[in-house]
Amino acid sequence: MTDVSPESMVNRSRGPIVDGRPIRKDEIELAERGIYVESWLPERRSRRKPLLFVHGELTGSWLWERYLGYFAGRGWEGHALNLRNHFWSQSAAPAELSFDSYLEDVAAVMGRIGPNVVVVGHGMGGLLAMKAAERMPAAALVLVSAEPPRDLRPAARMHELRDIPELFGKAIIGWETLPEKLQRDHRDLSLPDGVPVDRGAIEGIPKLVIGAGLDAYVRESTSSELAGWLGAQYEPFGAHSHFGLVLAEAGYQQVAEVIRAFLETHRL
Repeated sequence: MTDVSPESMVNRSRGPIVDGRPIRKDEIELAERGIYVESWLPERRSRRKPLLFVHGELTGSWLWERYLGYFAGRGWEGHALNLRNHFWSQSAAPAELSFDSYLEDVAAVMGRIGPNVVVVGHGMGGLLAMKAAERMPAAALVLVSAEPPRDLRPAARMHELRDIPELFGKAIIGWETLPEKLQRDHRDLSLPDGVPVDRGAIEGIPKLVIGAGLDAYVRESTSSELAGWLGAQYEPFGAHSHFGLVLAEAGYQQVAEVIRAFLETHRL
C-alpha cells in the first residue's frame, strides 16, 4: 500500500471479492486542495506500481470502478481522483477553475502517492496525465481516447457556437452569447487554444495509447496520430465508443487486459 499519512487515509472495511481475491477500499483526502481520491487496494501488499486514474469532463472516480476492481484483484493498488467540482471533491465556482488548476490537482495527488505511479487518463484526463508527467515523476502513461495536445489539434474556430440553430435551444442552456464569454465563464470545460505537451519531458517512460473506432469525441485516427507523435504503443478498439472503453460491461475488460499486458511487459 502507498505510504500515506494516517490523517489523510481513512480505512474502510473489506471490499468485494474480485476473481476470488478480496480487496480493500480506502480513500485519500487532500484537504488543502479539496480533493478526494477513491482507492481500491489488494488485500496483500504488492511490488506492482500504483495506478492513478484521471477522469475527463463531467465524470469522476465512479468512471473507473470496473478498472479499480479489475486491477486490485490482480495485485495493483488503484487510486481514482475526483477533480474539483466533480463527484466527491470540493465544489468551486467555475470561473475559479481552469486546465492549469486541474493540472495542479493531478500533480498534488501524484506527489502524495509517490514517484513510481502509472498515470491512466481518459479524455481530458489523458491530456492532464501527459502534462502532469512533465513536472512529476511517473513510471508510465496509459492514454485512453485522450484529448490531443496543441500540436495535433486543428485551429479553434470561434464561429461554431454562433452557428448552432435556435432549434437546439441554445438560449435555454446559456449558449446565446459570445463564445469568448462562454470560455471565460466555463474555463473548466474549454481548451480554446490547445495545451502544449513537451514530448521530450516524457520521452523516457513507457506509453500506451488506446483508441476507439466508435468514438464521437476523440476520433480513432486522432488517437493513432497521438501514439505516433509520442512514439507510444498503440491499441485500437474498433467496436468501442469513447465511454464504452471504460464503462461497457463486456468491453472494458478487453481494454483492461491490454493495459494489464502492457504493465506486465514493462514490469510495472
